[in-house]
Amino acid sequence: MKLLLRTNHMCDVFVFCLNFEFDSFHIIIESNEQMDINYTLYINGFMSILAYFGVKNVIPKMSSMFIDAHLFGNDLCKKDRTKKIPESQGVIAGCIYLIILFCFIPIQFSQYKSNHHHFNHDLFTINNHHHLFVQFLAGLLSICCMLFLGFADDVLNLRWRVKLLLPTLASLPLLLVYALTYDNTTIIVPKPFRSLLGFSLDLNLLYYVYLSLLAVFCTNAINILAGINGLEVGQSLLICLSIISYNLVELLRSSNHYHSHVFSLNMMLPFLAVTGALLHYNWYPARIFVGDTFCYFAGMTFAVVGILGHFSKTMLLFFLPQIFNFLYSCPQLFHFLPCPRHRLPKYNPRTDLMEPSTFTVPQRSQMSASANLMLKILTFLRLIEYREIGTKSTTTTTTYECSNLTLINLMLVFFGPMRESQLTRLLLIIQFICTLIAFFIRYGLSEIFY
Repeated sequence: MKLLLRTNHMCDVFVFCLNFEFDSFHIIIESNEQMDINYTLYINGFMSILAYFGVKNVIPKMSSMFIDAHLFGNDLCKKDRTKKIPESQGVIAGCIYLIILFCFIPIQFSQYKSNHHHFNHDLFTINNHHHLFVQFLAGLLSICCMLFLGFADDVLNLRWRVKLLLPTLASLPLLLVYALTYDNTTIIVPKPFRSLLGFSLDLNLLYYVYLSLLAVFCTNAINILAGINGLEVGQSLLICLSIISYNLVELLRSSNHYHSHVFSLNMMLPFLAVTGALLHYNWYPARIFVGDTFCYFAGMTFAVVGILGHFSKTMLLFFLPQIFNFLYSCPQLFHFLPCPRHRLPKYNPRTDLMEPSTFTVPQRSQMSASANLMLKILTFLRLIEYREIGTKSTTTTTTYECSNLTLINLMLVFFGPMRESQLTRLLLIIQFICTLIAFFIRYGLSEIFY
């Protein structure tokens, strides 16, 4: 009996030692893996510096090629409108961005191959790395597709209905890979609604519809809030910095989605570099135009890191100005009110200042009840400049005009005419303030509701 007890005791000790060695072995693997990840982040940062100087040096050399190919425009917000400015320069930044990340693939995932040879029994770790590799390739594929489609839009001047379809098609690789690798469609219900809906709610197919709409929104939101020197690239740069800051905060907080935030950083650091170089030439007075190519490229890159990085709701918080601009523009975008093709601010060459652009309002009797209601609400809230411009001599009909419904024109309505460079700085300051609000919501209010 005593011999049996001693044998059981020795077995328990052996099992304890075996578990201890196994746990220690996993700690060593995880620590080595984190060291490898930090090493690859340093390499990614160095390659991003190369990307910055690459874009900065290539753009001046290729500008004449774009002009020869008739890809140029005139700056309508300058006194001299005869100068040819190369357009669609976002394609240069996008191509160099993709080249850098293609070259980064063997550096990032070569460590996982060596881990596979040495620790081939750790199937969970190996499968996780394979999932990350597939997600990385799918993200690059969606960005590449959107870059190509954006350049096609600059060349062919596609219709709005096609512009909404393109991001949907480009986001399909993202959704398929998300479904095959992560496939989490459950959301946490806010505390006030848990008595009705429970702690969590599985949206199933609706969640994928939401992800697809997120990709469409990100690619078009930047394109809608654009048109003056430095604005498209400037707001993209600030959104990128916001995402990088969020990733670093989550990594310092030992987030459960460690690999997701590293994935996001590997995507965002090269994007920060190429965007910074692009801003050097696009800032007032602009020497290049980035075109719809950059807007689509930037928006899809944000959608990729938001979806595959598993922080799509936080991503939307960084788009607060773009969300407001979209909602504010809805009466024109959905044609309740007349929508000119270009809603850029109006340049006054006499004062060298930007003024709100306007559209002619039809007679109240010719407008629908919903359009009349929208005009009354916007006028009451003082969100538009609505004034009489004259009376026709043959009739007693009075003609009115209204400022276009964009955030850019709204700033001119609130603060009056200003220089283009001042207007860009004001809008970028608003973007920065909204970023601070986003972080307050994410780390302040979210603790209350979740």
